[in-house]
Amino acid sequence: MIRALSLAAALSLAAALALLPVSAAVAQANKTSAEIQLDAASADFEKKMEEFGERAERIQKDSALTDMQKELEVATLWTEYQPHVTAFTAMATKQAGVIAQQALAEVDLEAVVDQALASVGPMLQGLTTNGAWAQPDPDQMVTYGLVADYAVGQSLDVVDTVKEAFAQPTPDDDEI
Repeated sequence: MIRALSLAAALSLAAALALLPVSAAVAQANKTSAEIQLDAASADFEKKMEEFGERAERIQKDSALTDMQKELEVATLWTEYQPHVTAFTAMATKQAGVIAQQALAEVDLEAVVDQALASVGPMLQGLTTNGAWAQPDPDQMVTYGLVADYAVGQSLDVVDTVKEAFAQPTPDDDEI
């Protein structure tokens, strides 16, 4: 019974943390400065990559060049655009961390866990009256124990990840 409770609690917690709903309409209306900066940088980066694609396509269509010359021309062209990729990747990584930290700060984890645990009682009733849980086979009990241990481990990993996210310092908006 204790293993069943541990498994149910672990599964509920893992499911609750994995399925935190975010409304797209609310997200659009309440964009943070990090999200706005990321959107602007994404638009600029997209234009640069479209420009690269057009130029690379012109090189590929040039019948005066051999295949080797085309490859070299495109590689040379790429060196011109590589700094844009590097800069965008660094900025997007930084902003994604800020966005995630801000989103986690708004989540009431206790409420999410309480809501998930509210459904544990009926689930436990079903588990204890149906199937192998009601007829303890030693081999199945060992298997269920392993599943429960795995689920608890996964849940603890998720909790550790959330704690680490909250432990990271928050950069000021002017540092972004």
